[in-house]
Amino acid sequence: MRQIPVDTSSAVVMVAKTPQVKVRDRRTGEIATDKETGVQLMTVDVMFAANEEVEILSVTVPQPGISGDLSMGTPVALTGLVARPWENDFNGQRRHGIAFRAVAVTSLADVAAAGSKAA
Repeated sequence: MRQIPVDTSSAVVMVAKTPQVKVRDRRTGEIATDKETGVQLMTVDVMFAANEEVEILSVTVPQPGISGDLSMGTPVALTGLVARPWENDFNGQRRHGIAFRAVAVTSLADVAAAGSKAA
């Protein structure tokens, strides 16, 4: 399936909801894992502000890619963010949307604190 790289260089990105374990099947409680590595997947909701527009995005990230304190309002960097269009049929209805996935979500608050201590 086609993946579209997302340029985050001019965006302001902040945590909107702390990381949560991604559930593959809500009925069984099965946890989602990466198909290639078997690593547990997490979901982080972020506020993505760019070009005078603000969106809340739900980003899927492998658990080892989450670093730093990611509490609500924390500025973050999204490494390797891609958007992937999806479509499926559910109960006879066609649904579609865009799924976001990143290699890593890193707190920028830790970087800012380290920079202010060095100054």
